Amino acid sequence: MAASKVTEFVATGRRKTAVARVRLATGTGKIRINGRTLENYFPTEVLRGQVNQPFNTSQTANKFDTRVNVAGGGPAGQAGAVRHGISRALLLADANLRPALKADGLLTRDSRMKERKKYGQPGARKRFQFSKR
Repeated sequence: MAASKVTEFVATGRRKTAVARVRLATGTGKIRINGRTLENYFPTEVLRGQVNQPFNTSQTANKFDTRVNVAGGGPAGQAGAVRHGISRALLLADANLRPALKADGLLTRDSRMKERKKYGQPGARKRFQFSKR
């Protein structure tokens, strides 16, 4: 009962309020997100392209099988979180990919978040109409 030891590279990606836990294992390039295929989970081509960007940049398109658990946020934030997580996992798999990934800005966590609503205002920045009299 000698089970073959599969090395997995685990990393976390974040964007807006979405958090993605990514597991990379050597394989044929299959991507599963929350138990669904990439095409099923992200219906638009733009989001799918965003998820595949780290593989295209590092020329590792069909070398890894990817399993992702992603929660929080919406489709755009989740795609960004998955992209960030895949980039970090690729870095763990091969440190020589760092210059290529860094040049495309894939290792930087996009820290832009929604600004909170302030009291005495209808939104984060908008003010109630001023009336002098």
